[in-house]
Amino acid sequence: MTQLLDLATDLARRAGALALEMRDGVETLPTKSSPTDVVTAADKAVERLLADGIRTARPDDGLLGEEGASDLGTSGLRWVVDPIDGTVNYLYGIPQWAVSIGIEDSVGTLVGVVFDPSKDELWQAVRGRGSTLNGVPLQCSGATSLAQSLVATGFGYDEVRRAAQARILPGLLPKVRDIRRLGAGALDLCGVAAGRVDAYYEQGLSPWDLSAGTLIASEAGARVEGLRGRPPSHDLVVAAAPAVFEALHDVLVSADADADPMG
Repeated sequence: MTQLLDLATDLARRAGALALEMRDGVETLPTKSSPTDVVTAADKAVERLLADGIRTARPDDGLLGEEGASDLGTSGLRWVVDPIDGTVNYLYGIPQWAVSIGIEDSVGTLVGVVFDPSKDELWQAVRGRGSTLNGVPLQCSGATSLAQSLVATGFGYDEVRRAAQARILPGLLPKVRDIRRLGAGALDLCGVAAGRVDAYYEQGLSPWDLSAGTLIASEAGARVEGLRGRPPSHDLVVAAAPAVFEALHDVLVSADADADPMG
């Protein structure tokens, strides 16, 4: 696992450097799922760097990338990569985006690395060994009251999903300290790990958004699940300080926050 962590870390740092280099004057490519869901030339170039590095060093491993990289693999391990998580932030020059790399086995994520090059913050986790930020061990918030909890969330790009997500806020906002929407799911999960927010929830995330960040948060002591005992998934991820998880969970259940607005 140390070798996997070292390789993932090296690739994340190289990918982050390339993304930073390409940020000024970055080219926007045709949109993906909706007119507001952008992809840039940097997303494509960074994923190529990651895919080439993984295939060279670990040719038998599987690969799943946001921008289309895909290998089935035969080793039992799969790399799940998001070349730029928070592309809209990246496009606008907002320093809240990251390279996310998860390495999964049959149980789940084994190794997670998220690198935020704008802040030179390296988030790492190995299953069963805790998580760190720039080498310093992480511990999630000790919050005990939902009313005093800072809660992060995010919104999808499809207008139907966004409308459904907006309907949850009037019932939740009076019950928490405040809401934050920072625009990069992997970094939101890392924020839970560091206690920068007490909790985070979002619907509509993809495997590359979840893979590394959920491990980093859970290894820092956060409770990371879906609703009603389900695992975190596209339906919903909830990551929270253990003492406030149930209260947030129950508010989200009452709002049917994991209902599929698309069908």
